[in-house]
Amino acid sequence: MERKEILSHVDHTQLAQDAGWESIQDLCEEAMAYQTASVCIPPSYVKRAKEYVGERMAVCTVIGFPNGYSTTEVKVFEAGQAIEDGADEIDMVINLGWVKDGRYDLVEEEIQRVKAACGGKLLKVIIETCLLNREEKIRMCQVVTAAGADYIKTSTGFSVAGATFEDVELFAGHVGGNVKIKAAGGISSLDDAERFLRLGAQRLGSSRVIRLVKEEEGGS
Repeated sequence: MERKEILSHVDHTQLAQDAGWESIQDLCEEAMAYQTASVCIPPSYVKRAKEYVGERMAVCTVIGFPNGYSTTEVKVFEAGQAIEDGADEIDMVINLGWVKDGRYDLVEEEIQRVKAACGGKLLKVIIETCLLNREEKIRMCQVVTAAGADYIKTSTGFSVAGATFEDVELFAGHVGGNVKIKAAGGISSLDDAERFLRLGAQRLGSSRVIRLVKEEEGGS
């Protein structure tokens, strides 16, 4: 797979707690130079980043991040504010406690409400696979499908583990036709990035892929 093809699926990400404008600006420049799918940045920088990149790059941000236990009302407000600030895509974290309680009805309703707040923009739903068992992952594939979200996403990158090949394969076998897959967290090589795409992921959340491409270019 051509490197350009891999890069076109990457949400180039900077979500470190201490990320300042200089690092966000650098991220945007790299994303535009390498033609990634989007930049994924903290909500507080969405307005400034969108003013900076304009229509040259999609801006993605995170909602209820990274723990997911904000109230639904807070997530809806966050999503609406992000869209107003210029976000093109929203990645929200589910309430994992509700999953453990078996309250899939509440999870589905929350996703629907956040999707409505997105005003037609893309919504990706982070289910934090490393904290769920197989049955819970399958149920979440069904819930995300029923709720009308655009993507199911493996991980925040802030928990105990990130994306695995097994989870992407599991998603591919259980999501509906309206739902795409985003693998995120711990993608450590270009070979792994390519394998995730071949297994069915349409997006890759990563802060490393561009660096890996640069290293490969430097060594060629």
